[in-house]
Amino acid sequence: MADVSIHPATHARFADLAFVIGPKRADASVCWCLSHRVDAKTNVALRGPERGAHMEALTRRPVAPGVLAYDGDEVVGWAAVAPRSELPFERSTRIPHVDEQAVWSIWCIRVRPGHRGEGVSHALLAGAVDYAASKGAPAVEGYPVDNAGERVDLTMAYVGTRRLFERAGFTLAATTDAVSGGFPRVVMRKQLATG
Repeated sequence: MADVSIHPATHARFADLAFVIGPKRADASVCWCLSHRVDAKTNVALRGPERGAHMEALTRRPVAPGVLAYDGDEVVGWAAVAPRSELPFERSTRIPHVDEQAVWSIWCIRVRPGHRGEGVSHALLAGAVDYAASKGAPAVEGYPVDNAGERVDLTMAYVGTRRLFERAGFTLAATTDAVSGGFPRVVMRKQLATG
């Protein structure tokens, strides 16, 4: 496993965040990890540079929009984490609520090419959990695919796998009606504090 350090994606680290999740061309309308952070209408309305500007604004808030992984000084990955109450998952009919706890969600884990298979995703997941815990989250959820060991297409791998979450101490909390990359998604939960 790489010697990876994890840091909140604060505004001081925005250039690194842009390097990991931003486009190669400033005018391109890539995800910027906003597809599951903002409502559908806003997601469609944000075009080109507006998407990066929206994410930059999120890095200026007291709670960072996620965490970044570094191998030495090189940024190698990203994990999105936020209170579920701030996300479209809050109103999802496909991703059920397990209970009334004010859980945080981890919905995107991205490792840069050339750094995959080095344990970066494990470090990112642990770092996202630690960050949520530092902000008082009673529990953290993820919504990975239950792929039973089958290969997941890289374009859909950002949700993670059930095994990745299990290795991080998460347990199956619920099944869902959601599918990603042809695999069913599940709700994985890690309890952090008695709530």
